[in-house]
Amino acid sequence: MAKILREGISYNHRDVVDLLSDFSAFKDRVEKRFRDLSKELAGKPNEHILWVNLYLVSCDYAEDLTKNRKHQEVQTS
Repeated sequence: MAKILREGISYNHRDVVDLLSDFSAFKDRVEKRFRDLSKELAGKPNEHILWVNLYLVSCDYAEDLTKNRKHQEVQTS
């Protein structure tokens, strides 16, 4: 998406609002997940769990994006 924005392709207002709302929802999930993680990792020297959970959050986000794109394609078809 960043590459497309850098290339100067224009988006309508709805596309921008959808993108921002998706990002906001993702940001909220990440913040909540990291608050939970920080409580779990308090006093523990192992960072591995943190990185695994970060990977899982990013996978969840990627899956959400894929589902949303497929849903939008079905609606426009």
